[in-house]
Amino acid sequence: MADSKTNNSVKVGLVAEYATPGDLMHAAEKFRDAGYKKWDVYSPFPVHGMDEAMGLGNSKVGWFTFLGGLTGYTSGMLMIWWMNAYDYALGVGGKPFFSPIYAFPVAYECTILLGAFGALGGMFLLNRLPRHYNPLFQVERFARATDDAFFLFVETADPKFSDSETRTLLESTGTKRIEEVRD
Repeated sequence: MADSKTNNSVKVGLVAEYATPGDLMHAAEKFRDAGYKKWDVYSPFPVHGMDEAMGLGNSKVGWFTFLGGLTGYTSGMLMIWWMNAYDYALGVGGKPFFSPIYAFPVAYECTILLGAFGALGGMFLLNRLPRHYNPLFQVERFARATDDAFFLFVETADPKFSDSETRTLLESTGTKRIEEVRD
C-alpha cells in the first residue's frame, strides 16, 4: 500500500548514484552535452575537472569581492581625508592636512574588511543561501553523499526534462541506481 505522503507529494527530479568520481564526471559531461541546465552533482570531496565537465564558467564571487574592496579603499581614504582636512584640521610642523601615504594603512584595512564581506555576501547571494531544506534530504541513500557516494540530480524544472528520456540518459551513464525525488 502506498504511503499517503507519496500520493500528495510533487516530483521534483531524478537522482542517480555513481560508484566512482570518474563515473560521475562522465555523467556530467553527457548531461552538459545534452543541453540540460537545471542539474547538479554531489560528491563527498571536490573532484578535479568537474567544473569543466559541468560546463561551469568562472565564479562571479570575485566581482563582489572586488566591489567590496574598492568601496573599502575609497571609503577609508575619504574618511581620513575628511577627518584631517575638515574635522581635525590641525597644522602641526608644516605637514599637509592630508597625505595618501599616512592614510594608506586605514584604507588597506578597510579594503580587506569590505572585500571579505563582499566575498561572503556574494557567495550567499549567488548560492541562494541559507537553504535549510532540500528535497534530496528525503532520499535515504543521499546521506552517503557526505561519505562515499556520488550523485547527479536533474530537476523536473529543466526545460529538457522528460521522465522517460532523462531516465534513459541516466541509465546510459552507467548509474548504480536511479530514484525519484519528491517534495
